[in-house]
Amino acid sequence: MRKVIVSMNITLDGYYSGLNCELDWHFERWSRGMGARLQQELMQHDSVLLGRKTYQAMARYWTAKQSDPFCSREDFAFAAMLNGFPKAVFSNTLTEPEWRNSTILPGRLKTVMNRLRKPVSGLHKGILVLGSGQLVTELIRLGLVDEYQLWMHPILLGKGKPLFTAPHTKRPLELVQSEVFSSGVVLLRYQAQPLEK
Repeated sequence: MRKVIVSMNITLDGYYSGLNCELDWHFERWSRGMGARLQQELMQHDSVLLGRKTYQAMARYWTAKQSDPFCSREDFAFAAMLNGFPKAVFSNTLTEPEWRNSTILPGRLKTVMNRLRKPVSGLHKGILVLGSGQLVTELIRLGLVDEYQLWMHPILLGKGKPLFTAPHTKRPLELVQSEVFSSGVVLLRYQAQPLEK
């Protein structure tokens, strides 16, 4: 089975966004080194999975970057890579893909994930889930996350949308890597251990 790897920006008090989806705290600390690290991570996977809201926001942002004359060289390189990368969006409302190399996956999430995780010709690496808080919360509830890559930002929001909310089965994690960036953000990689009965 292909692994599901979740990559999320998160505050020290456990929120992935403000109550109204504010992400300013995330953008304020994002650095070139973090972008380069995410690009390395992307190259180790063969598909990206997104929820509808994140998909639409990222499609607008990264498509525009490739035609922005003021775009930094680093952002342009990442935009070119992501725009051409195979992407899947879990949605029961979208009918037409809005982003190049995208596939819409409707249906029940567990059924969709069982199909998506099966290795097929040319697709045998992991599935990287970028952001997509609601989707990730449901993947956690279903016990379908194999690895967490948490970009821990040194900030306390006090209130917002928490990552770990849905009732889920107890599952131990193993820290396999930590990396500190100049912005004060720490990337923590945890592998999920077998579900406890």
